[in-house]
Amino acid sequence: MLRISAIFISICMVLIAGSIGFVVYLRFGFTGAESALVALGILTALAVYNAIAARKRDRLEASNQLANLARGADDLARQLAEYGRRLSAVEVKVDTTVDRALATAQPLAAEIEELSALVKQLADSVAAQEVTVTNALQAIERSALHRPPAPAPVPQPTAATLSTAPSAAPLAGIAPAPAAVAAAPAPQIPAAVAAFVQAAPAPQAMPAAPRPAPRVERNIPAFAGLDRGGIIAAIGRAIQGGRIDLYLQPVVTLPQRKVRYYEALSRLKADNGDLVPAEDFLDYAEAGQLTPGLDHLSVMRCVQVVRRLLLKSRDVGLFCNISSATLVDAGFPKLLEFMEANRAIAPALVFEFTQSAVRAMGPIEHESLAALAERGYRFSIDNLTDLRLDARELNDRGFRFVKAPAALLFNRVGLVSTDIHPADFSDLLGRFGIDLIADHIENEATVVDLLDYDVRFGQGILFSPPRPVRAEALQGVSEPARETPFPSTPAAAPQPPPAAAPAGNLAQLARAFSRRV
Repeated sequence: MLRISAIFISICMVLIAGSIGFVVYLRFGFTGAESALVALGILTALAVYNAIAARKRDRLEASNQLANLARGADDLARQLAEYGRRLSAVEVKVDTTVDRALATAQPLAAEIEELSALVKQLADSVAAQEVTVTNALQAIERSALHRPPAPAPVPQPTAATLSTAPSAAPLAGIAPAPAAVAAAPAPQIPAAVAAFVQAAPAPQAMPAAPRPAPRVERNIPAFAGLDRGGIIAAIGRAIQGGRIDLYLQPVVTLPQRKVRYYEALSRLKADNGDLVPAEDFLDYAEAGQLTPGLDHLSVMRCVQVVRRLLLKSRDVGLFCNISSATLVDAGFPKLLEFMEANRAIAPALVFEFTQSAVRAMGPIEHESLAALAERGYRFSIDNLTDLRLDARELNDRGFRFVKAPAALLFNRVGLVSTDIHPADFSDLLGRFGIDLIADHIENEATVVDLLDYDVRFGQGILFSPPRPVRAEALQGVSEPARETPFPSTPAAAPQPPPAAAPAGNLAQLARAFSRRV
């Protein structure tokens, strides 16, 4: 469109300049050259005028456009200012709402935390009372079984009864009553009963109350013919001689059944060559205070096994069972130095304790656990007898695994007291970063049931029985372990704090509720 108008204007300017040149030639008598110069001059003037007019018009349009843009920018700035003001108002409202919510939630959170602590104390008190009542009932049952039947009271014989008695011989065996008993008035009994008492044989003297039966320890065929002291001495010789073999049992993922961890199990080689499982000789080792030396040897061999395993796969770990007595032993600093030197394998080595040992731990054991946790080592709990666990506290202390028997998860043990349904146990532990491992799995039906409980790991003879570690995997460990001096007398275990009376916890709970009311 612009090109057509420019062509039209150019044609018009040429026609105007030509017409003026022609008029000058005819009217004023100019020559042809002069008329052409006049026409060319007029054409040049018209072209210059057209160019100046077009530039002025362009400048006007540009200025109009700039003005429009300025107005649009002003409108946009005003809108942005309005949005900024509204956003500031929203932020102020959100901050006020958050502050108000925090001010409301903090006292509630404090009360909930205090209530949870009180409930935990109440649960501990109830559990302690339950154990006390159970022990008392068992003691009563044992005393009732060993208590002889009480003899019937023997009345003082009268003349009438002596005359009717067949003979005085049956009464010859009755011991004379003590002075206190003789001074008491004779009981009034019927004549028939008196005759029966006279005819009854003389009662024997009541024996003394039986003492509680001593703890029955396992009968180990490998140590046949040895008394308790001899068995402890044999176990000590085996530990000092390094005759402790390691067996590995895999822990697999469910349902893929991929080996993810191994558990190291100890087998003691007796003097006659028989292998004794750890669960058979641990009671004697604890009685002889030999568990620290056994744990030192097991830990050193587990470190060597972990190094061999990591050469094949980085995604594998090993559970090493140790006793809580090792944590308070005088040789624990040396063990801690050894673990510090091998902290590169800390993510793959997990120390395992029994549930009873964890519950009995005191401040010294907790400090030892904290020292190991600072070096990157993790912990596990096995031998669960119930599901009463504080997952938050376990996570704070470095526990990342819990092993529970499959029968306990299915509530098949009988009279299992739990604070949570077994089906929700895995989710509860998972919220605090703890993995649940089901052990003692013996058949496929158990695996199918465990999948419904969201259990991710399993262990048992269904997947593989414990297998011995090859001798070459332990080369270079037996001699240093044998040379390591183990303290003969472990450090004295800390005295447990006196148990608080259950009434105190109940009173504290009542006071807390009264304050809220």
